[in-house]
Amino acid sequence: MGVSEPGVAEPRVDARAKVTGSYRYAADYYEGRPLWVAVRRAGLAHARVVSIDTSKAQAVDGVVQVLTHHDVRGSGRHGVVRADQPVLVSDKVRHAGDAIAIVIGRTRQAAEAGARAVEVQLEELPAVFDPIEALKPGAPIVHEDNPRGNLLLEGRVVRGKGAQALEECDVVVELALELGAQEHAYLETEAGWACYSEEEGLVVVASTQSPFRDRMELARALGLDVEKVRVIAPGCGGAFGGKDGLSIQHLLGLAAMSLPGQAVKMWLGREESFIASPKRHPAKLFYRLGARADGQLVAVVADIWFDTGAYDHLGGAVTMLGLEHAAGPYRVENVQLHARCVYTNNPVAGPFRGFGVPQVAAAMEQAMDELARRLGMDPLELRAKNALARGDKTPMGHTLECSCALGECIRRAMEHPLWRQREAWKAQGGVHKRRGVGVACVFHAMGYGPLIPDVAGAKVELTTEGKVRVFCGVVDMGQGNNPTMAQLASWVLCQPVENIELVEPDTAKCLASGSSSASRTTYTFANALLIALNRLKAVILGRASEVLLAPEKELELVPGAVEHPPTGRVVALGALAKVMGEAERVAVGRWRAPVAAPLPGQPQETVFHGLVHKVYSFAVHLAGVEVDELTGEVRVVKYVAITDCGRLINPQAAEQQVQGGVVQGLGYALSEEMIVDKGRILTRDLSTYLVPTAMDAPQVECIFVQSHEPSGPLGMKGMGELPTNAPMPAVANALADACGIRPGRMPLTPERVLMAMVEGGDGD
Repeated sequence: MGVSEPGVAEPRVDARAKVTGSYRYAADYYEGRPLWVAVRRAGLAHARVVSIDTSKAQAVDGVVQVLTHHDVRGSGRHGVVRADQPVLVSDKVRHAGDAIAIVIGRTRQAAEAGARAVEVQLEELPAVFDPIEALKPGAPIVHEDNPRGNLLLEGRVVRGKGAQALEECDVVVELALELGAQEHAYLETEAGWACYSEEEGLVVVASTQSPFRDRMELARALGLDVEKVRVIAPGCGGAFGGKDGLSIQHLLGLAAMSLPGQAVKMWLGREESFIASPKRHPAKLFYRLGARADGQLVAVVADIWFDTGAYDHLGGAVTMLGLEHAAGPYRVENVQLHARCVYTNNPVAGPFRGFGVPQVAAAMEQAMDELARRLGMDPLELRAKNALARGDKTPMGHTLECSCALGECIRRAMEHPLWRQREAWKAQGGVHKRRGVGVACVFHAMGYGPLIPDVAGAKVELTTEGKVRVFCGVVDMGQGNNPTMAQLASWVLCQPVENIELVEPDTAKCLASGSSSASRTTYTFANALLIALNRLKAVILGRASEVLLAPEKELELVPGAVEHPPTGRVVALGALAKVMGEAERVAVGRWRAPVAAPLPGQPQETVFHGLVHKVYSFAVHLAGVEVDELTGEVRVVKYVAITDCGRLINPQAAEQQVQGGVVQGLGYALSEEMIVDKGRILTRDLSTYLVPTAMDAPQVECIFVQSHEPSGPLGMKGMGELPTNAPMPAVANALADACGIRPGRMPLTPERVLMAMVEGGDGD
């Protein structure tokens, strides 16, 4: 492959291994002839545990061990912010996927049979399934120890005159929207392997996004010293936020600790993954937008409800990020925003690509289109008039200091043939087909914000073979950050990419670098990596100066060596490494992301949960849809994504992120309807929960507007979540353009669209 260079598309260094099947995922670990672990889950949404009888399970042929809450010796609780989720339920079931017991068997079949044989007597309790109903007096309480009842967290932002400013507007529009849960549907379901010994402690191999945080949580939940816990995160077969937190790691750890020296393994089937894993937060949103007759936004008022299900699972942080983005990437002086995150007995909701922003963007951008319609304005003209630029005040009230090419993205959208020639394109629809073109204008913050210190530590090593080893502290869950790190190492040290070795996250080898989430992975870790690489480069050149008897400033790193061009003398990196001390051959770098100043008057609790951020990426998406009048099917025919994510380090990787994010967003918009009845998921697998296939995905045209972000590595910004925020509103606006309908509930399934068309209104 040769020496890489930023800005040039490079194939992934792990592509061949993944295509040939030699790449190793957590599901591929079978060391030590492991026993299998299965889970007995509750099956009811809300109940008191009367008794747990494991005798019949113990008698199942092949069952080795059955464990309940009595066998947990630590706190028995886990959770990133609030440790409110039990390892194994002791007294009360709060959602149908709660784990009550685990069974260890010699085979997977034996473990599963044992789990079915665990007898649990439950006394069903009144339950609550609606976040608004959950805050009414007399509603069943999910967590009795929560002083706010079923309210997990709420945030308010009021600027200017707030809602009173609507009285000064020439036009006011209202919009109500209800959104259901979305399943992550990663290819590799939750999988892992573990072993425990008194000497080495607990070793867990897991499909996870956050190995270092997992380590802390495992130690606390299972009663171990953190130094006695090691988490290894090999290749992760997709996650999208669904593996940002403990999923099965604690159950694996508990099982391994019960049988010292014996390896154990878990790998959830798809149905169990659906039942147990977190979902995108269902939401109810109520918006009012007001503007002057010339299109100038005057006020945005929003009431936002997030259903976090039975446990926190970063629900508060999701809510605060949604609140921060609720008024869109626009200049507006008067805002009144109120967001609540509420406990219910529904399936657990948690992080999902976009982290609360797709929900608010779906409402805000549809309301913007309704405002344009009422004003008689071009929807893009309305957005251009109000779009944020660097130096403007955001809706939150802080000055936008990061790079911002949103205006240029809008201009590119205006000039694109799909927009300029949309009327002609719409007229080409066939019999019983209507066409429409919609737009969405979105932004996304990167990093944790004030939630926790957003820090990455990078380590690099020159090996005695003359290769460069990069210790990756953040997980590559398929988005391609590992190849990007190899590309940067190749560029800084002028070495062929094939001479760069990658060590995947391992808490015993790598430096803590936070989770693979929050659009921060490359932005934060690459900054730390560049520091480490340049330090190693300086040491290499310094030692080479001694060997070659030449000034450092005259030396050059070349593939496999250091050269002194004036004399032609060369020393191989391998030979140089052998005369260097072990400590000399290792360099580290640490970088902390910038944080915006807290909003005046904001409660510390909302600041702690991530309000507000300093750096944002921006995008404008166009969707061309075709609607079948006979079936209600909405088909996306054309799609354009225009993105400002700073400078591109690897254009191919950036394009893949946009394409994947768009298709995932289209599933959220059109087909991925999770049906939940009294807390139980009815769409339990991929035969009834319909994710887009290659046949459903349109060709996504990717256009990048490369601003330069001063805080980013080489000027880049994060963009992993950004493309997922726009498809739902873009498609909804295209549907309204085609048919004049705006269903109040999404996704836009054929049944829902057809009903709205028949009724000629908003429909359910």
